[in-house]
Amino acid sequence: MYISPASLPGTVAELRSGQLDLLKYVNEICDRIEVIEPHIQALIPEPDRRSRLLKEAEALQNMYPDSNKRPPLYGVLVGVKDIFRTKGFPTRAGAQLPPELFEGPEAECVKRLREAGALILGKTVTTEFAFFAPGPTRNPYNPEHTPGGSSSGSAAAVAAGFCPLALGTQTIGSVIRPAAFCGIVGFKPSYDRIPSEGLIYFSPSLDHVGLFTQDVEGMNLAASILCYDWEPAAPGEEIAKLPVLGVPEGSYLAQASEEGLKAFEAQLKMLVKGGYEIKRVPAFENIKEINLLHRRMAFAELAQIHEEWFARYEDLYRPQTKDAILTGKEVEEEELKRARAGRLALREELEALMAEHGIDLWLSPAAVGSAPQGISATGDPIMNLPWTYAGMPTITLPAGMSESNLPLGLQFTAPFMADERLLEWAKGVEMVLRRL
Repeated sequence: MYISPASLPGTVAELRSGQLDLLKYVNEICDRIEVIEPHIQALIPEPDRRSRLLKEAEALQNMYPDSNKRPPLYGVLVGVKDIFRTKGFPTRAGAQLPPELFEGPEAECVKRLREAGALILGKTVTTEFAFFAPGPTRNPYNPEHTPGGSSSGSAAAVAAGFCPLALGTQTIGSVIRPAAFCGIVGFKPSYDRIPSEGLIYFSPSLDHVGLFTQDVEGMNLAASILCYDWEPAAPGEEIAKLPVLGVPEGSYLAQASEEGLKAFEAQLKMLVKGGYEIKRVPAFENIKEINLLHRRMAFAELAQIHEEWFARYEDLYRPQTKDAILTGKEVEEEELKRARAGRLALREELEALMAEHGIDLWLSPAAVGSAPQGISATGDPIMNLPWTYAGMPTITLPAGMSESNLPLGLQFTAPFMADERLLEWAKGVEMVLRRL
């Protein structure tokens, strides 16, 4: 097991106050990476990482000698999934194509992190073009198991204590699933709530920029910096009360494994014991159609994004990605239009069910079960798909361990643009789930 505590709020407080010397912090993390990284391979190799970070840390110290004027993420090390353009780093997107193809201005969300005082630890491993062809990353809880994908390296780096915050993306389940598999918090905001400019897109209609931290308090801090128009949830009667949780009964839930469903029922009992009201509501009656529309749209847009690259470098693509592109080429414009329209229709349907039944948050398993053994695949994202398709904000919280002693997660979903309420309510839920 290669996990280690790395609280974003705690690290920020110590660095900003000077209680933790910035250069000492950098050296300690680099020491840990030298020992642990060979076992989990979360980071894109960088031969001069320590010297670069120490130089950047010294510059930051000189810029902010007064602790009272230090920015909100002063000195914090952040991992960046290798599909974001990042100044000073090549972008390879987990692929064998020439990195020069992906050059361009730095991603807007990376700029925001730098402006907030963060230091870029490095690029984190991603599956090829954020799809299913995995990289070498292993799960810090048990290296014989996958960390999930496609944000494999970001989730593993946070779980291993390399950085208290990392950037990822989700097109189907690439934030929520790896966070659950690695026993940390993953947040996929409302669609387009975090700017995606500077991202090597998989599917512009579905891609969400997401975040990884070790606790909800840290996620609140990160979201307040990166999300457009963030307004902290005002203390009041609505937020003070426990949210009513809705379980989407039916064919969607039946997609989980026997192990996953058994754990889910135990997690529900713990939440009821903690004072939460849970309502079981039939939903996703057309889940098979939703799943198909989502995938066909994603593949069609992937084919469009890669049209020129694929024509020149087809032989450099791995089989899973190549098959997805070829499938996407077959999708006709009318089907693509219908799939895009279906996103809003599903969102409206889910929010209408919430209003009808007095539900504040949907509750569901974060994955079909715990992390599968081996790293040749990243696990099934099917439990995350409809929430991504609808563009609704979703957070996964650690929720105990499986019978095989691997982390489990629960995902909670709020109405569109209710990200602030979701994270505020998640604080209380997190406290209950820690007892599992």
